[in-house]
Amino acid sequence: MLIFDRIKLLVPGLALTAVISLVAQIGEKVELSLFGHPWIEGLVLAILLGTAWRSIFGLPDKFDAGVNFSAKTILEVAIVLLGASISIEALAGAGFYLVGGIVLVVCLSLAVSYIIGRALGLPVRLAILVACGNSICGNSAIAAPAPVIEADAEDVAASIAFTAVLGVVFVLVLPFLQHALGMSATQYGVFAGLTVYAVPQVLAATAPAGLVATQIGTLVKLVRVLMLGPVICALGLGARRQMARNNAARAETVPVLPVCAGASAMTLVNDGDSATADDRQNDGMQAVKAGRGVGLPISKLLPWFIVGFLAMMTLRSMGLLPDAAVIPMQHVSSILTVMAMAALGLSVDVRSVMNAGGRVVFAAKLSLICLSLAAFGLLAVLQIA
Repeated sequence: MLIFDRIKLLVPGLALTAVISLVAQIGEKVELSLFGHPWIEGLVLAILLGTAWRSIFGLPDKFDAGVNFSAKTILEVAIVLLGASISIEALAGAGFYLVGGIVLVVCLSLAVSYIIGRALGLPVRLAILVACGNSICGNSAIAAPAPVIEADAEDVAASIAFTAVLGVVFVLVLPFLQHALGMSATQYGVFAGLTVYAVPQVLAATAPAGLVATQIGTLVKLVRVLMLGPVICALGLGARRQMARNNAARAETVPVLPVCAGASAMTLVNDGDSATADDRQNDGMQAVKAGRGVGLPISKLLPWFIVGFLAMMTLRSMGLLPDAAVIPMQHVSSILTVMAMAALGLSVDVRSVMNAGGRVVFAAKLSLICLSLAAFGLLAVLQIA
């Protein structure tokens, strides 16, 4: 019975995303018949249609479960299937230097983005969230470290707002940038993988440039996603050390006072938040038990779809996946990806960026520009053609 209840909960959102993705695919075919080639790819069209629907009609709660399922689970399945179209040999040319360059760009972007945020007056936690979202993988890189650094819900919402809207805008601009700069499919794939916020946005941005750009862009992006684990571990260690220093400082400065029945210990004021010393210690213990500031499950640090993607790529490289199976898998992956793009659009409320605050948006824009410059620098240094 629970399974049927779950399916009933998913149906409205799944139906809506399916209809929007179908309209997007039909729109692409109409463009193809009228102009000889689609000016707006089906993936991008699905995002635009979904965003327009959400902004005009809103999204009632009954659609949430199905839309979230499409944006997450269906997309993850599509990424796993995409791995079947990529062989390790085809990407071996870039090798160690590209992976090292990706790690370097991510680390540099984290530092620069954080400095920009702090220079613009953002609080420490909000600056960290903006830096993680800009440098690694958008919403996921914001949501994952938020409990580790004990970020406020308002900071998380503000950070996610800019990744949703600015990310879609960047996806729409990138194809024009490729033509303006005369970038090859390989260069464009690396650039998109390094700069675009989320995996589905990489798929949408690279689709107009062809399969090679999509394959390389996805692989580069997944390497960026893998940086989330080390970054969260580093933030967790930093948070624990800061908590230890704070507790030590409180132990030295709080006087021991007699406590009467019904009375509480002296309250402390720190960053505008007041609580008793015992309360703070209890909060710290509860945070440790909940995994806050310590770490996250391995599924958060190494998502299953990345493992699946690499496994499919390995099977293809070993010749264990016949060509007859690869082509249908590519087709199914494309259909599911368009559906996930529709869900991504339905998740974007353009009006939400108005609530994010001008400094957050400005910090995000400057950080994205710096990330793009670093990506261009990597292309030049590695002489990727």
